[in-house]
Parts: sequence; structure tokens; C-alpha cells
Amino acid sequence: MFDPILQKAPMFLLIAIRCFAFLMTMPLLSMRSVPRTAKIALSGYIAFFMIGQVEIPAYDFFIAGDGAMTLNFVLLALGEGLIGIILGFYTTIIFGAFSTAGQFTAFQMGFSAASTYDALAQVENPLMGQFFNFCAMLIFLQTKWFQKLFLTGLVKSFSTINAIAIVQSRQGIVQFMLSGLSKLFADALVISLPLMGTLLLISVCTGLLSKAAPQMNLLSEGFPIMILVSFYLIATIFPYMCDFFVNSFTNGFGTLQQLMLNLSGGNG
Repeated sequence: MFDPILQKAPMFLLIAIRCFAFLMTMPLLSMRSVPRTAKIALSGYIAFFMIGQVEIPAYDFFIAGDGAMTLNFVLLALGEGLIGIILGFYTTIIFGAFSTAGQFTAFQMGFSAASTYDALAQVENPLMGQFFNFCAMLIFLQTKWFQKLFLTGLVKSFSTINAIAIVQSRQGIVQFMLSGLSKLFADALVISLPLMGTLLLISVCTGLLSKAAPQMNLLSEGFPIMILVSFYLIATIFPYMCDFFVNSFTNGFGTLQQLMLNLSGGNG
């Protein structure tokens, strides 16, 4: 079992570093409840199964023939860790759209004060943000994107992107991450817009009615009305939201794949 690792120890370490950085930043596995020892072990297992499939000719010049650790190898290791962080961070951005949509909805519903620690997002998150984030994670697992991300995306990333390409295309990487952040807010607005628009109309109507008949005190009664209407709307449009979640995963990972193809010169 250890012979392939010993024969290609430098390459095994580089693969393990990228896998570990990816596990430390991607949703679900980056949770504090997952022991770091388990993440290291999983990174080692993934690197062991991939060591026979991964070849990075660009690294051969920088790895010493005797396997000694040089400054070039340390820089390659840092680059591999950066690639893993980029992959995991972009996956987190995709899930951040659902959590942000829940925050927008919770603010309009009056649930913004009801915030607790979200183990998935690892931040203080309103209840609706946790609900959308949890639903997105279930859909992510149900549609087998988790397996695709590891068995296809992570494996192909070694043949399309490396630390040298990251240095040469650093401006494109920065633009890619900034466009991902802008897309996060765009997707969050698309998800929350039906609820926010309906609740805004209810707020305007209750305000006008309370001005016309102050004795009705509709502003105080409008709070439970908005909560009931919100849950009714969520139950009504939830199938369409699930379809949007699936399309978001497809478009997001498609964009990430296109970035890898661009960095590899279109040879993927």
C-alpha cells in the first residue's frame, strides 16, 4: 500500500495539500464538528487513489530528483493549497446565495432578530437563512453534486489547473472571484424577490389602512399576517425554488469548469 506513496512522495504530498485545503473550505465538511484528523485522513485517502491518475508535467522541473524538499517545492505546496482554497471558497459562494436570500426574507418577515449559530454556514444566521441553506444542502446531496464535485471536479482540476497557471493568470482569478460574489447577490435577490415584493405590498396596504382607520391598529396585526403569508408563499413556490437551486449548482460549477479550461488553454 505504501509503495506508490513512497515512489511518488512529493506528488502525493502536493495532491493531499490541495485536497485538504478543499475540505477545509467547502461547505458541510468544513464544519467544526468534523474532526480535523478525519479531514487529514480523508485527504490522504483521496490522494492515494489519485496518485496513479494524476500527472502534472509542469511540476517535474521544480521537484528534486532525490525527493528532497526545496524552496521550489514549498512554493508549489503553497500554490496547491491556494487552489484548494479557491475551489472550496467558490463552492461556499454558491451556497452563500441561499443563505443571503434567507436573510433578505427574514428581514422583511420580521425574523431578522431571531438569529442563531448556523453550523452549515458557520456564522450567525436568521432562521430563514438556515432553512434555505439546509434545503440547498439536501438538494446538493440528493442530486449527487457532492459525488460529482469529488469524483469529477477535483480529479479534473489536477489536469487543468496548477500552481504555475494560478500565478500566470492571477488577474483572471481575481476577476472570477469578484464576479462570483456579484452573482451571489443576484441569485439571492432572485430567490427572495417574490417574498420580498409580496411582503412589501402587504406593508404598504396595512400602512394605508391604518391611516384610514387608526382604531383598527393594523400595523401591530400586520406582523403575524406577514409571517403566515410568507410561509404560505414558501410552501407554494418551493418546487420552483428547488429547480432554481439545481440550476444554480449547474451554472456555478459550469463556470468553475470554464475557468479551469481557460487556465489550461482549452485542453480539458
